[in-house]
Amino acid sequence: MTELDIESITQIDERVTGTYRPEVWEDRAAYYIRRDPDSSQVAEVDGTVVGFMMGEVRGGEFGMNEPTGWVEFFGVDPSARGRSLGRRLLEALLAHFRERGAQVARTMVQEKDAEIAGFLSAMGFKPAKVVPLERRPL
Repeated sequence: MTELDIESITQIDERVTGTYRPEVWEDRAAYYIRRDPDSSQVAEVDGTVVGFMMGEVRGGEFGMNEPTGWVEFFGVDPSARGRSLGRRLLEALLAHFRERGAQVARTMVQEKDAEIAGFLSAMGFKPAKVVPLERRPL
């Protein structure tokens, strides 16, 4: 993934969510490119970006000191689904995590996102023994 892919990523997100958010993806892509340019990937079909996945290896998150690959953001254009692009993006990201010394990959998914949870489950992700907590209102 490079900065040249941000517009395509923004368009994919808009097709998936129905919301145009270029400022969100400019910030996110810049962060991941700066942190580890090889960790984030795009999938192309006939020269067009149709999928993306962003993540990084971090240690010390939430008291877990082992190097952990965090799968943070991903999406595949609805018109390009069914071609194993998400699977290949994730496999590439996990290979990079292993190269960086991670032995575990983690991510989070909202309960309402059954499609995303189904994909991650099919890719071998299981519920973790970490409980997210929040406080509302602040």
